[in-house]
Amino acid sequence: MTLKTSEVANLWGWATQSNSQITSQSYDLVVIGGGSGGLACAKEAASLDKKVAVLDFVKPSPRGSVWGLGGTCVNVGCIPKKLMHQAALMGQATEDAKHYGWQVPEKIEHSWDTLIEAVQNYVRSLNWGHRVQLNEKKVQYYNGWGMFLDDHTIHAKLKDGKEEILHAKNIVIATGMRPRYPSEISGAIEHCISSDDIFSLRKPPGKTLIVGGSYVALETAGFLQGLGFPTTVMVRSICLRGFDQQMSGLVTDHLSGEVGVDILWKSVPLSVNKQTDDSLTVRWRDESCKEHEDQFDTVLFAIGRDPQTRNIGLGNTGVQLAPNGKIVGFAEQSSVSHIYAVGDILQGGKTPVAIKAGKLLAHRIFGASEKYFDYSSVPTTVFTPLEFSSVGLSEESAIERFGEENLEVYHSFYTPLEFTVSSRPASSCYIKAICEKKGKQEILGLHLTGPNAGEIMQGFAVAFRCGLSFEDLSESCGIHPTSAEEIVKLNITKSSGEDPTVSGC
Repeated sequence: MTLKTSEVANLWGWATQSNSQITSQSYDLVVIGGGSGGLACAKEAASLDKKVAVLDFVKPSPRGSVWGLGGTCVNVGCIPKKLMHQAALMGQATEDAKHYGWQVPEKIEHSWDTLIEAVQNYVRSLNWGHRVQLNEKKVQYYNGWGMFLDDHTIHAKLKDGKEEILHAKNIVIATGMRPRYPSEISGAIEHCISSDDIFSLRKPPGKTLIVGGSYVALETAGFLQGLGFPTTVMVRSICLRGFDQQMSGLVTDHLSGEVGVDILWKSVPLSVNKQTDDSLTVRWRDESCKEHEDQFDTVLFAIGRDPQTRNIGLGNTGVQLAPNGKIVGFAEQSSVSHIYAVGDILQGGKTPVAIKAGKLLAHRIFGASEKYFDYSSVPTTVFTPLEFSSVGLSEESAIERFGEENLEVYHSFYTPLEFTVSSRPASSCYIKAICEKKGKQEILGLHLTGPNAGEIMQGFAVAFRCGLSFEDLSESCGIHPTSAEEIVKLNITKSSGEDPTVSGC
């Protein structure tokens, strides 16, 4: 089947003089979006001998940043973020090394150019790896923007200018989310950047203002300050909304204390103006309505992310969207039986599980399995200089669901052994297990701040999924001397009022 360009253009109201032919292809599955979830679903479907295509196209950020195949995580999220986090930790390690006998020069300089080049080289290797994998799996890759013409038909406008019509028995939407800019703030879009830009920023950021209290904001502030760039975070209300707020307080205490990040609480930006020397003048208002002004070299907004569902033609389908733009559905299935969504564009979906959810979805679509992903026990880590990792419920959510009188919270402040020789402050290193009060005291939430918190929590997350109880923890033997050992040594409850600070072995 072929259509004229003008015929497709008429469907969208595009002006065109061309009558060239648009070729058409049919697939068992078309995936719109080349991020972790979409690629995992596509490759898994191909392994089931299905004809599969992937559409992926990155619209430039307001700053002009673009990237390759792999989605947010690979290009402008988890991977470069963790590498920058590691770079900052290495700076701290050079200071600690002096206390351990290493003869470290007094003046150590960091090269932003070298770091960015190394990070981007690794990211590009992952982009290429995804292309190779799709080719090996015989998945057709289209570097283009997909628009729904109807429930089974997608118009693909490719980067090279060509167009194609794709007919699909099944469609998976995996378009992800992009950073939000406050259009009401003068200069925000014209002069500021987001997490889409920071990991490929060729000019060192210098004195930086980060607007927002999200994990993106705090992580970025942590590694920038650690790399030697004076950083300020402007927070409208609270940090790490949706996370346990006691743990959030420990993270921000460490950021503003030992790390040296300046946090402006209860403040909102009013305008950003560019000066002749390329510096940025930022005006803001605090909670007492007093206005302030300061100069920064870089201003980064990390105030949330918006799902990329508004401009892909979903109005020509029966797919239902929530008011926030996310796709409404159950177990990755939208309101249209053969159209699905994976990742954070699904209402209730989560980015970290997109790969696993995508693989399971492919098996369900084609009848190879009936397994669904369990979103109730997903572990996560905030890679601030002092990492924060958790699995299960926050204390606030547990109280709301079960009632405070039905809970027992075991907790402990501890000092990681690696902090002792260098006398690093450990006042924010903390563990909390939120448990049911009855029976074996099933653990409802486990939270940890400290070095390598993400690595520690992974193993406990497996146990949590298997029904971990406080009795199980108490009967486990710790690996001495490790920070993870402190979790199985928990014995003091909040309700007892005893000092939870660990001393000695």
